[in-house]
Amino acid sequence: MKVYPFNIPKPINENLVLQIDEGIHFYDKLHQHEEIQLSLIVRGQGKLIVADSIHQFEAGDIFVIGRNCPHLFQDNGLEKNSCKMISLFFTKYTFGEEFFNNPELEEINQFFPNAESGFQLLTKKTNVAHLIYKISETDKFNRFLLFLKLLKKICHAKTKVLTKFVYPKTISLNEGQRMRTIFDYVIHNFQNEISLNTISSIAYMTPNAFCRFFKQRTNKTFFQFLIELRVEHACQLLLNQGDLSVTEVSDASGFNSISNFNRKFKVLKGTTPSEYKELKKSNIYS
Repeated sequence: MKVYPFNIPKPINENLVLQIDEGIHFYDKLHQHEEIQLSLIVRGQGKLIVADSIHQFEAGDIFVIGRNCPHLFQDNGLEKNSCKMISLFFTKYTFGEEFFNNPELEEINQFFPNAESGFQLLTKKTNVAHLIYKISETDKFNRFLLFLKLLKKICHAKTKVLTKFVYPKTISLNEGQRMRTIFDYVIHNFQNEISLNTISSIAYMTPNAFCRFFKQRTNKTFFQFLIELRVEHACQLLLNQGDLSVTEVSDASGFNSISNFNRKFKVLKGTTPSEYKELKKSNIYS
């Protein structure tokens, strides 16, 4: 399945689409597609951006991304071996318009309204991952049977919503490409100072027009989004780069002062960077 900006074509003769992405990096360009995406992270760690929200991911995590929801996976490049992700793409109408309305499938009907906002699995991850592995290794008929079991298992798991922002379902190719250009620049330059003039010029817009454009499509200001991205990056450094001091983490995450870093971190995470690191080590902080 080739990925295009804001559009993924369905392969011929396949309804439930299986895709295995494996390489040095994940595909980190903002994109969306009509299909729901269910992904298991096999190897790799980094940040998942979904509409207006930023989340961390690591091996073993399982995400469901809603239809037409802009997203990207950016690995942090810390892994020595390659990244790997197994994904399934499907819609509520993959097996016919009335298939999931059958009374026999009532137990899994809740999956689809929950998928609109996207979610991350918090429980039953081992069992769900096992089913995803089996789906990736079998023929189309057994893939279909296992898929129904997979949805049932997910419907009985505890989950965390990925985004509460209802993203516009109709977006022009030009708007999509502009958002992709903005996100691409930010995720590769957030460690550096980014002025409003700089980012608006990247989007070929005036500063005022850019601010309106970004807020309408993410439900937050550009600098709110930038701070959240920097804080999530700092969280990963705190957990995975134990030899770095809090000051070094602050600098590496794009903050211009340690006091500003501590203040923004506490607002978003409810604790200081030092406390976050210690609590995570003790498996107390989630």
